[in-house]
Amino acid sequence: MRRLSRRKALSLVKELDAFPKVPQSYVETSASGGTVSLLAFSAMTVLTVLEFFMYRDTWMKYEYEVDKDFSSKMRINIDITVAMKCQHVGADILDLAETMITSNGLKYEPVIFELSPQQRLWHRTLQVIQNRLGEQHSLQDVLYKTVLKGAPTALPPREDAASEPLSACRIHGHVYVNKVAGNFHITVGKPIHHPRGHAHIAAFVSHETYNFSHRIDHLSFGEEVPGVLHPLDGTQKTTSNNNQMFQYFITVVPIKLHTYKVSADTHQFSVTERERVIDHAAGSHGVSGIFVKYDTSSLMVTVSEQHMPLWQFLVRLCGIIGGVFSTTGMLHGFVGFCFDVVCCRFKLGVYKPRDVAQASKQKKDHLTPLLADHRPEEKAASG
Repeated sequence: MRRLSRRKALSLVKELDAFPKVPQSYVETSASGGTVSLLAFSAMTVLTVLEFFMYRDTWMKYEYEVDKDFSSKMRINIDITVAMKCQHVGADILDLAETMITSNGLKYEPVIFELSPQQRLWHRTLQVIQNRLGEQHSLQDVLYKTVLKGAPTALPPREDAASEPLSACRIHGHVYVNKVAGNFHITVGKPIHHPRGHAHIAAFVSHETYNFSHRIDHLSFGEEVPGVLHPLDGTQKTTSNNNQMFQYFITVVPIKLHTYKVSADTHQFSVTERERVIDHAAGSHGVSGIFVKYDTSSLMVTVSEQHMPLWQFLVRLCGIIGGVFSTTGMLHGFVGFCFDVVCCRFKLGVYKPRDVAQASKQKKDHLTPLLADHRPEEKAASG
């Protein structure tokens, strides 16, 4: 009884076999089938290699949410060189709440405004990258993933000793501000604080020495991430007018960056530039200097690096192999059917099926001797 139940179970399993085996004697190979098989294997190889490279690659995923953190401080990283002496300029920050932010974190360093050959090459390369970023926004994803391999974005030091007079001032460092709109500005005279606001002592600076030609080597908000570029990095403005005002209107967006190399809470921003000449007689009022007016966005962006999971890669790989096999098999059968219809069915007499040809040949072999036997009798009767 057990053997009978086992046989029934095996027979039932055999009936459920979805992959029946065809005996080798029933299989017929052809040149067309071999050609299609080679094409199929080639296509599968190419698609498998491409799919493997896609599996190794990563992409950036952007998620948006409301920024609920308004009580924390925001860091501003500054590295700006002005074509004026350090004793003639001053930098400070005033936010929307009329809170005077101390600029103790900023340092004033006398430098040469003109760059050395190595610095000029670095600056030119930075401008090229910024231009490409403006044209192809997808390059920002590449910078996020590679982080420029940790390359520093700060201006490299001069490779030669300073032989020219130090007629420019490099203002660099960082300050912490409230997460509200504010105004960071560099103008003539050192800032002083008083209960009604602030002022700059510009009375002792000659008007002929005004020159707000400047170079922004780095300006960012939040935590500094090596290799991440910002819109104003590498910006250089030159002017020959003593009454020039440069304005930058910035909208800051908080960003949480999570990649396989770095995780940081930083900020990105968009900027609109404007410059004009101060001429009170023509109605253009204001103060000469560099003004960076910033405002924070209520949205926060989370940028995370994503990778294809292994199970998805295996599923896609199986789909490629099975799809190529099925598609090439159907195409081969369809092309053979069309060839059979066009080249064989409509050319009667040129081609006949094998069974019809054999039957007609046997019939001809039976009729030929009979015709041969009657021909002499016909000739004798006629004689």
